[in-house]
Amino acid sequence: MSIDHGLVKRFRQEVGDRLAHQRRLDQASGLTPMTGEDERQFARALIAQVLEEFARGEIGVGRTPPTAEEEEALAAGIHAALFGVGRLQPLLDDPEVENIDINGCDRVFVGYADGQELMSDPVAESDEELVELIQVLAAYSGLSSRPFDTANPQLDLRLPDGSRLSAVMDVTVRPAVSIRRARLGKVFLSDLVGNGTLTPELGRFLSAAVGARKNIMIAGSTNAGKTTLLRALANEIPPAERLITVERALELGLDQFPELHPNVVAFEQRLPNSEGQGEISMAELVRRSLRMNPSRVIVGEVLGDEIVTMLNAMTQGNDGSLSTIHANSSMEVFNRIATYALQASERLPVEATHMLIAGAIDFVVFIEKRNDYARGGTLRRFVSSVREVAGVDGRVLSSEVFTLSPDGRLLPHAPLSCLEELSQYGYDPGGWM
Repeated sequence: MSIDHGLVKRFRQEVGDRLAHQRRLDQASGLTPMTGEDERQFARALIAQVLEEFARGEIGVGRTPPTAEEEEALAAGIHAALFGVGRLQPLLDDPEVENIDINGCDRVFVGYADGQELMSDPVAESDEELVELIQVLAAYSGLSSRPFDTANPQLDLRLPDGSRLSAVMDVTVRPAVSIRRARLGKVFLSDLVGNGTLTPELGRFLSAAVGARKNIMIAGSTNAGKTTLLRALANEIPPAERLITVERALELGLDQFPELHPNVVAFEQRLPNSEGQGEISMAELVRRSLRMNPSRVIVGEVLGDEIVTMLNAMTQGNDGSLSTIHANSSMEVFNRIATYALQASERLPVEATHMLIAGAIDFVVFIEKRNDYARGGTLRRFVSSVREVAGVDGRVLSSEVFTLSPDGRLLPHAPLSCLEELSQYGYDPGGWM
């Protein structure tokens, strides 16, 4: 059911203030501080008190108070807002944590930025409590409530801090959860140059490509850093432009930084309800985005039939679009797109898809991650290839304009066909032609 998030926010503040007041009284009286569980129980009593006061106030002014069902939903929302993600919160608060994998409540594995993976403490008392926690998060994260139960055993959502959560139940022996941290939310190309993801020249090249409104597809494996690079590219877009983002679960969060992007509309795929109704697919959202006067369309991750709609959008005047895709190399991207296009309702043959790719995509940027054993196994992310799409001749023609040298450095390789255009946006290849 829908919930008034404005009321949740208001009541969360009221309950939080009363909880803080009680803590101060206990401290002044020399009482032992409440345990975490005691505090939660006390908060539940405060929530009931605040909701009862609200209901009396509504009746007093002649309005209908919330029903029992609505009051229960408000109470759950307030509790979730107050206590975040329970025992997961310390892990999400640790800036060095990159990934959290949970194979049941007491099998918790944490991946750190330096490449280490360590086992951590349980995140719930039981698997049932873990499922309840995920259900609460599913109800109050994103734009609409997402079910997580026997009938809907899969879940993807964005947590309040921007991290991406994926959960499954009943198709595994125990409920399993994976959380990928958004360690770099407000990130720029200069940050990625600083941490070695990009070379300085590649940073200048990508900035110029965004300025010249080139359509860019970012490719790589899971957790390679595609979304972080996409955010950095998006932050090169001038503030005056209107951006439409389309995602399966909200993750990019460009609308959270109005000083960079004051005019953003974020679309999120809607799953069907328990009766199988109400679904709004990625392909539909991409089509809808084109009617919303976009300057650029940004598709967070291409995983299916939305690819045809997106490529059509790129060839119809929406230059400067950005997207990400899973692939094992910059060259493999074209076959991956063709595979997705075959699955779409249009059933495009490979030749037609290659023609569409050649007219839509300007550059493919491939990012990868490796353990740098020369530096003690430190996890390293870096762009290892950039391809420029040159046309089509039965298949997509492309040239690798940046590639790794034998000693592991990313260097310019093949000439750029649009070098003169990019030079107008500040790209100087340093004598390389």
